[in-house]
Amino acid sequence: MKPGKQIASNVRVIRLALVFEGGLVIVALMLGWLVNSPPFAQFQFGWQGGAWGTLATLPPLLVMLIASQSGYGPIKHLFRLSRERVLIFFSGASLLDLALIAGVAGIGEEALFRGVIQTRLAIEFTPWAGIVITSLLFGLVHFISLSYAIFAALFSLYLGWLLLSFDNLLVPIITHGLYDFIVLAYLKVRQPNQVPSK
Repeated sequence: MKPGKQIASNVRVIRLALVFEGGLVIVALMLGWLVNSPPFAQFQFGWQGGAWGTLATLPPLLVMLIASQSGYGPIKHLFRLSRERVLIFFSGASLLDLALIAGVAGIGEEALFRGVIQTRLAIEFTPWAGIVITSLLFGLVHFISLSYAIFAALFSLYLGWLLLSFDNLLVPIITHGLYDFIVLAYLKVRQPNQVPSK
């Protein structure tokens, strides 16, 4: 592909990713209105939520670093699949592009899954039932492969626990977005054959 066409293709992919992830905020607002569960009802902007969200990014990153050394087949497949996805979709993306995509994904996905679905299910059942059911749904919508879906569901359990523990949607939003950004940047810039993105 010629450089000009490659750049145009990359720009389209980045715009599509931003529109899709940003569209999840609209979906969350509409669904929240329908089920009487506003997505940002538990959102409190402040330095404490930001600090906890940043610190909470460390455990999943540590897990990924440890797992990247594993020779276990499904984990190796997960890393390979993640690398391929990044190279296909984000090969021409700058770090700023990746930051925007990761940030919007953190807001959109957390507004929908944590802000609306988990919160509503917690009201209908129990807080932990809300976390578990939401995580199963999160894994299903990320079903690129079985190992990818399992990882997504486990990550969702962690994010759900963060919301339950801090009662502030800002914490899982920052953890989700920052984790995605670091992993995408790592895959693209540092070692494009190891750590998987959510």
